[in-house]
Amino acid sequence: MKKYNSLAFILLGLAIASCEGNKNNSENLFSINSDNLKVQYQPQESLALTLKNPENKTLDSVIYYINDKKIGSVKGNAKLDFALAEQKLGYQNIKALAYYEGENDETSYRVELVSNIQPKLLSYTIVNTYPHDLKAYTQGLEFHNGLLIESTGNGAGNGTGLRGISSLRKTDYKTGKVNKIVELPEQVFGEGCTILNNKVYQITYKNNEGYVYNVDTFEKEKTIKYFKNMEGWGLTNDGKNLLMSDGSEKIYFINPNDFKEVDYINVYTAGSKIKAVNEMEWIDGKIYANIYTMDAIAIINPKNGAVEAVINLSDLKSKVTQHPDIDVLNGIAYNPATKTIFVTGKNWDKMFEIKITE
Repeated sequence: MKKYNSLAFILLGLAIASCEGNKNNSENLFSINSDNLKVQYQPQESLALTLKNPENKTLDSVIYYINDKKIGSVKGNAKLDFALAEQKLGYQNIKALAYYEGENDETSYRVELVSNIQPKLLSYTIVNTYPHDLKAYTQGLEFHNGLLIESTGNGAGNGTGLRGISSLRKTDYKTGKVNKIVELPEQVFGEGCTILNNKVYQITYKNNEGYVYNVDTFEKEKTIKYFKNMEGWGLTNDGKNLLMSDGSEKIYFINPNDFKEVDYINVYTAGSKIKAVNEMEWIDGKIYANIYTMDAIAIINPKNGAVEAVINLSDLKSKVTQHPDIDVLNGIAYNPATKTIFVTGKNWDKMFEIKITE
């Protein structure tokens, strides 16, 4: 088992489940009956909802909500069975609005919906090894017309003075030569990037804004504010929307025209939520994602956020030049012409072309 890093254990559903946040409101007249409720559920299961009524009030009806959406109502204190199959993975915030004796009272409770999929552990073979700029603190990576588009951050600068300027660059992956580069202002930390409709989208870490460039000239055409105050981490697209991560377990589907939220998913395994979703790539209808500080890739179902497979790439770090500023695996680019995946890391001097196998 030594070959598995900590992420592999987490993504394979072996983590201990958290029990946080499952208490009823103590000050309410009624409370959601938790006697038959569990801490965690899977999508094939149902909730059985009733209220505890310690003062034996005469209940007229109860309306139930999950995550502020009405899921049903009952007469008196009849049981409401609610199937979880269509719910997003993640916390299910249950609210009950009880009507009794001409008055009403509200109470709440929370359970967690986790994945029912046991992720596969996939293998890989190295097809080619290419040079990569050791000073590039890779944040985003994507193929376009045979060239690599790469977004970099300012870097860690913790040993050899590699801290630099964030950039967007177009690179010949075979030689590592940078053919075109746009540098960001020093106060801007660049994050993920993706190409959609001949535009390059690049997000920022703390500046709460994204940039839109012409894919050929790299001329900046637009600056767009995020839909809320949040950090920018990874970015990819599904051919219609941008997919953006913020360092949590959430992946947001974003309208590319105005950066407004269209939808979101929570990333989960059979055991727990997976935070720190970072650089992402859309490959054959799935999201391939780096998880920050972990040298592995999670393959995520974009419909429900379930981790379906894990690629353990921890051995790759030992194949690059070791130096004080070397950082984690980050960067995933899919070449549709060869059906291979290119991966690298922050301040790595090599890029690896790999093929995934069962």
